[in-house]
Amino acid sequence: MDTGSRPPDFNAFWTAVARFLLRLFGWAAEGAVPNLPKCVVVAAPHTSNWDGLILVVASFALRVRLLWIGKHTLFRPPVGWLMRAFGGVPINRTTTKNAVEQVAQTFSERERMVLVIAPEGTRKKVKHWRTGFYYIALASNIPLVLGYLDYNRKRAGLGPVIYPSGNIEADMEQIRAFYAPIIGRHPERMSPITLAPTAPEKPAADA
Repeated sequence: MDTGSRPPDFNAFWTAVARFLLRLFGWAAEGAVPNLPKCVVVAAPHTSNWDGLILVVASFALRVRLLWIGKHTLFRPPVGWLMRAFGGVPINRTTTKNAVEQVAQTFSERERMVLVIAPEGTRKKVKHWRTGFYYIALASNIPLVLGYLDYNRKRAGLGPVIYPSGNIEADMEQIRAFYAPIIGRHPERMSPITLAPTAPEKPAADA
């Protein structure tokens, strides 16, 4: 698999500006952008409002445009065009298609798409990660790229590429191992990288 440089989404000027801003605050972007036309970037850990801003600046520094998903109501006039211009992908939760199906369809309609998802879904501590990021990649037959914000080292970057196998428990072991040394801005808010417990099957009724 070729994980070398892909065509940049931003020119050298904006890349230089982004790298300057990161250095100004003691941060740096690291890791190579995989040579992949489509992928889901996992953004973790998410514990602060600063995460989004640092992530955006780091994406400019790495010369990759990150898209994000939001409720379709955010994309109505007069600001809908602005949401799309900043990488928004609308999801309509009132349709019969769930979010995974809608995003998978969007992936199928585009030649290039890098979608970023924070599995925690909030900067507060939660009991487990949401699994939408995984099933979107699985349904779209595209890889996951493990993105991170390590406040301990002040580094934002892209880590390994993981192709979902369909065995989410085994794949989550790899993900958990990668994020183990990475520290968020508020460590006490970091959520465990675990899956929600599945409901036990109901016993069959007696004949």
